[in-house]
Amino acid sequence: MSQRQVLQVFEQYQKSRTQFVQTVAELASRPQNIETLQNAGVMSLLRPLLLDIVPTIQQTAALALGRLANYNDDLAEAVVKGDILPQLVYSLAEQNRFYKKAAAFVLRAVAKHSPQLAQSVVDCGALDALVICLEEFDPGVKESAAWALGYIARHNGELAQAVVDAGAVPLLVLCIQEPELSLKRIAASALSDVCKHSPELAQTVVDAGAIAHLAQMILNPDPKLKRQVFSALSQMAKHSVDLAEMVVEAEIFPAVLTCLKDPDEYVKKNVATLIREIAKHTPELAQLIVNAGGVAAVVDYVGESKGNVRLPGIMMLGYVAAHSENLAMAVIVSKGVVQLAIALSEEPDDHIQAAIAWALGQIGRHTPEHAKAVAVANVLPRLLQCYLEQMFRKIYRQSKKALKNILQKCVHLPALEPLLHDAPPNVLKHVVGQFSKVLPHDTKARRLFVTSGGLKKIQEIKAEPGSALAEYINTINNVYPEEIVKYYSPGYSDALLDRVDQYQPSA
Repeated sequence: MSQRQVLQVFEQYQKSRTQFVQTVAELASRPQNIETLQNAGVMSLLRPLLLDIVPTIQQTAALALGRLANYNDDLAEAVVKGDILPQLVYSLAEQNRFYKKAAAFVLRAVAKHSPQLAQSVVDCGALDALVICLEEFDPGVKESAAWALGYIARHNGELAQAVVDAGAVPLLVLCIQEPELSLKRIAASALSDVCKHSPELAQTVVDAGAIAHLAQMILNPDPKLKRQVFSALSQMAKHSVDLAEMVVEAEIFPAVLTCLKDPDEYVKKNVATLIREIAKHTPELAQLIVNAGGVAAVVDYVGESKGNVRLPGIMMLGYVAAHSENLAMAVIVSKGVVQLAIALSEEPDDHIQAAIAWALGQIGRHTPEHAKAVAVANVLPRLLQCYLEQMFRKIYRQSKKALKNILQKCVHLPALEPLLHDAPPNVLKHVVGQFSKVLPHDTKARRLFVTSGGLKKIQEIKAEPGSALAEYINTINNVYPEEIVKYYSPGYSDALLDRVDQYQPSA
């Protein structure tokens, strides 16, 4: 065999390796292929290619592993068990920028799934290597490293402390000052992930000078950057009065209020969260927000938002009102009660209804004047409805025996009539449904249901034919004699009187 033929063999081998890793990386980008790749033992095939003499093969192998590990925790665990992480960490210090980005991606993909997997990344010495990458010239390498560090720090305080101890925070603060938008975003996100866990970790970020640089970016036109900036500031401000005051001292008001009108929902939500975290601490901080026009701005925000985006604004109004009579009156004057009443009528989710009820309670608890402001907004009927819905949901969670006992007691209660007559449709359906389960099996309950007026009320319900409610009513009616059901049906007394009028006694 000639020398040329020998070289052709090696060239063909290289082409085959290249084609293999490229194809696997492409296949790994589609979720439907993951299980097949896993069953084919792709991890063990990719591992040696991380040490290939050809840099592009190394990089593509790392990319493929990252995509696999990113998919689920089982594959991430396979990367850990395959002893791949130490190899990647070693290569972070030795290889080119393309490989470093791919290796950091694998570390991030493993760390994101759980604290245990993130700890595995820390245990293999990745933190020091990632921190070194934050000092690289290439912004893409910095971004990949910051992303991985943030995914490690987000799980718990111990992991975040490990990131701090590795010296990452000052370098992340430098990264938010770089011109590249994507690097700014990821660095701000990583800082947020570090400082969210405790006042001590937040203080570390503050001591590195992060607040001033973040505050300069609150009016940046990039919405994704603003999301992370406001998230980081709120994670700092939430822990203590001192930290909240430091955020305020960066002169974020009133400029921050303009972002409550931002087109991006996540920006608005994070701004409202920041204002909430500042307002909750002291009357003085709440008053500062009021003086800046913050209450009126948040009331407008609550009116313009829906669902969970609304929630931090609702909570902010409650926190402000809780501090003092004057601050609660400021919420009232700014039409806060009216807007909360509208939100209460619109929002179906329990946790949002609970937040609104809490906020209204904080507004109305101070004086009769405050209470009247809440009452005249006509929120009390809706609050009662919410209470009844929650009460019956609690009943549904009881055991069958306890449920039976509760419903037997219910037939004694004067409250039975409004429960069957005035309850909202979903509650009414569930109440009647529960009676339909109990009454067929309990003679005493059936008698009490009649004498308390329950059977009569059931006949007055206008249920759509074929609906679940109509079936429940039929089930209840079927446990009574036909003449009893007729007797309590609407119009039956009139029919009897008609028969009296028409009756001709025999001579």
